Amino acid sequence: MSTTHNHSHDHAHDHAPGHAHAHAHHDHGISDIGDPGSRRRTKLLFAFALTTVMMVAEVFGGLWSGSLALLADAGHMMVDSLALLLAFVGAWMATKPADARRSYGYGRMEVLIGFVNALSQFVLVGWIIYEAITRLMHPGEILSGVMFVVAIFGLLVNVVVLRMLHGHAHDDVNLAGASLHVLGDLLGSVAAVLAALAIRWKGWVWADPVLSLLVSLLILNSAWRLLRLSAHILLEGVPDGMDCAEVETSLRGAHPSIRNIHHLHVWQLASGSRMATLHAELTEPGQSAEALLAINQLLLQRFNIQHVTVQVDPNGECFDQAAGCVGHGHL
Repeated sequence: MSTTHNHSHDHAHDHAPGHAHAHAHHDHGISDIGDPGSRRRTKLLFAFALTTVMMVAEVFGGLWSGSLALLADAGHMMVDSLALLLAFVGAWMATKPADARRSYGYGRMEVLIGFVNALSQFVLVGWIIYEAITRLMHPGEILSGVMFVVAIFGLLVNVVVLRMLHGHAHDDVNLAGASLHVLGDLLGSVAAVLAALAIRWKGWVWADPVLSLLVSLLILNSAWRLLRLSAHILLEGVPDGMDCAEVETSLRGAHPSIRNIHHLHVWQLASGSRMATLHAELTEPGQSAEALLAINQLLLQRFNIQHVTVQVDPNGECFDQAAGCVGHGHL
């Protein structure tokens, strides 16, 4: 995402006797000047332009040489160009502030785009597999020289684009989706280079569709991992690497007045944007402000949870029992 968490504040709302909801907000400040998010969007736009130009070159090179590997890579680049464009749109949409209808803003747009990008890879792999089987059954002439030159240029472009995106892709599903497409392009270019050499030196025409099949399997594996990650976030699953039992235990020791923590939920709005809701039972209701501050600080500093909603249950009485909250942790 192209946002930075730059401040926090606490506030409480009384909704019913004994209910207080504390929120720790870290609003998304956007600054286009010197903002890492702005630099990411610029890189995405530049990567889109490079990939589109290379896609056109591979289409002509594939048709001229008769290479499936080049055409497959060109097809992948076409989807890749769309993915990079969508990634740019998603990064831009994520900067839009919350409004009356979308109180959390548009940050989850990046996850939706990552999900769609992963699905598009399955369609592309299906097309490559179909074409490869057809070429194996009915091989045709391939101009290995043209194929090799175009594949080398494609490989260089993909290396440049992947290096531009790779540094941020580990914490951003949107960029992870774009990087997945570029990685598939790079593998496709490598396969095209190897196939061109095999055809020129050994006369192995079958190397073109076979290497295309191998690349499609690698793409399929990466697409499946991205699909699982984005679907997990959309289903509001617990962030990877986080143990809710550990979070609950830590919260019980956050302040001396905390008697119990229950009804804990932790999820992600988008990549790296962790949120939590919980109920807190206090031995000293008069110390609720100190307890809420301790809870917010612990969750932010230890678990990087930026937005917290806490309901204080007075005298250990939970008002949400009808909703399944019975005084112990719910993950």
